[in-house]
Amino acid sequence: MSDINQPHLEKRQIIKATFIALVIGVGVFVIAILPAEYGSDPLGTGKLLGLNRLYNYNYHQAATAIEISSTPILTISDLGSDPSVPMPKEADNPAPEKQYADREDTVSIRVPAGKGLEFKMNVLKYGKVKYEWVTDRGVLFSDFHGEVKEENPDPNKKEYFQSYTEAYSNNVIGTFLAPYEGRHGWYFKNNSKTDIVVSLKLKGQYTL
Repeated sequence: MSDINQPHLEKRQIIKATFIALVIGVGVFVIAILPAEYGSDPLGTGKLLGLNRLYNYNYHQAATAIEISSTPILTISDLGSDPSVPMPKEADNPAPEKQYADREDTVSIRVPAGKGLEFKMNVLKYGKVKYEWVTDRGVLFSDFHGEVKEENPDPNKKEYFQSYTEAYSNNVIGTFLAPYEGRHGWYFKNNSKTDIVVSLKLKGQYTL
């Protein structure tokens, strides 16, 4: 049986190897881990290599998850106008022979802190629209709904509206088939202390 010669390292070699490993470890930590995981970029390598975007993404996702988890639970009873408000007879009108021409738009909507606003589009009965919206930060309450176009609306009575989707979110996509001619769109409510900008993309048969 032959003897196996184990390599013998001098103390100086061990110290040198340990020092090199330590330098490499510190370098990787400062160059990559700090920008990507902690948002600190002392050497500017995170911006150069795009690693700081990982931190921004992770931070934004975590913050959004916390916001959504703390929002009230929505139920079916929250949808639409009061049940006592009748649907206008114009909702039963037939669809037109010709829809609005197809178009695409991208709109920026600034929702002030602590306030709400609406963005609407005109859609004919059975008109089709695809939509996508995303916030630049934070979560909004949104109610995607529609109001019937009435020939002689009574200003003294409550207006009927039908909700299609209500949610607390920072990003929603979908497709929409208008059940009647009228104004259809979103009510956005910003419950935070900072203005939030919504980037809304639309594609389909509508006018603004």
